[in-house]
Amino acid sequence: MRVMIVGGGFIGGHLAGRLRAEGCEVMIAGRRGRDIACDLTREDDAIWAERLQGYDALVNCAGALAAGADYDGLHTRGAIALFDGAAQAGVGRVIQISALGAEDGTTAYHCSKRAADEHLTTLGLGWAIVRPSLVVGRGGGSTALFSALAVLPVIPDIGGSPVAPIAIDDLVEAVWRLLRRPLPMAVVVDAVGPEKMRIVDLISILRRWQGLGVAHRLLVPRWILRTVARLGIGLMTHESLAMLEAGNSAPVEPFVATLGFTPQPVAQALARHPATPSDTLAARLLPLAPALRGLLAAVWLAGGLVPLLLTPMTQNIQLLARLGLAGTGAVGTVWAGSLADIAIGLALLLHWRGAALAGVVLMSVYSLILFAIAPELLADPFGALVKNLAVLGLSLTVHAMEKPHA
Repeated sequence: MRVMIVGGGFIGGHLAGRLRAEGCEVMIAGRRGRDIACDLTREDDAIWAERLQGYDALVNCAGALAAGADYDGLHTRGAIALFDGAAQAGVGRVIQISALGAEDGTTAYHCSKRAADEHLTTLGLGWAIVRPSLVVGRGGGSTALFSALAVLPVIPDIGGSPVAPIAIDDLVEAVWRLLRRPLPMAVVVDAVGPEKMRIVDLISILRRWQGLGVAHRLLVPRWILRTVARLGIGLMTHESLAMLEAGNSAPVEPFVATLGFTPQPVAQALARHPATPSDTLAARLLPLAPALRGLLAAVWLAGGLVPLLLTPMTQNIQLLARLGLAGTGAVGTVWAGSLADIAIGLALLLHWRGAALAGVVLMSVYSLILFAIAPELLADPFGALVKNLAVLGLSLTVHAMEKPHA
């Protein structure tokens, strides 16, 4: 069976591994680093019709839930163009990974998913719409977030209505069974686990999975969650907060009747993939990533602003005189260096890739110049030059923690 998976993230990546293990020929279409490079928000049905020639099935796993995400472009217009292209190419079956609650949800996320779901049902091909609840497993954004909360000394209780989380292995099994289902096919199924629980209970399960002891729970006030959502920090947005408050559960019996198997409880599914020290390390580092980036940005911004606003220009010029610079040349050098520092700081705050490495290069140049013109700084009791080693370590850490291109 030739299968194209659009979206090679968490769900798409796990699904591709399973299908290849079953002997399928699989191609992943996604952003950089995939078998087929594509941008679902920009490509029309004709492009997809050409790409999908000769494929037996299409699985759309593309999706985003983040501040500033183009829900209409990705979930609606892009998905509709994809489905139309599949119909034109004669693809026999299309499976759409939608979202639980899309049928009657009011958020922009749900509405964008629903529009594509409804369009798919009008096409003359075999189709299935899978609407998962919270999906748990390695590589998932929500799993990473809740794992990070799980390793804290006190577990934050963020409230919300019950969810029915499903293990990634069970979601992948469901899609595999739908791919082998006889045609014609017209299926809508809510992919949920057998247990309903609050988010704080899921966090506790992830804590036990990592081998940590019982921790006290602390209720997080709603105003804090709303503030975080307003700032769009991580996965917490207005959309995700509304979904959290509405809940994300459904009866599991229709899933069992449609797919022919009972999904595992989350704790049991996690036990099949024991946590390793790297899992706990990743959980501990996740909340540190924005803090480290912010601190590094502050260092660079201070390095650019202090010479311009606080240090007398005559003092700056006096130091540069050792390089043979004077007058407008020295002043221009001070301004150029300060603006470069500020640019690095702003690039870090804007999450521009490579900003930390650019800072390493610039800092190395500064250090060599200072060593040449003021070697006495090596013996400075406040470590004026030696402290650059700490900034070097911080910069390399921030760069290493950058997410790779999807």
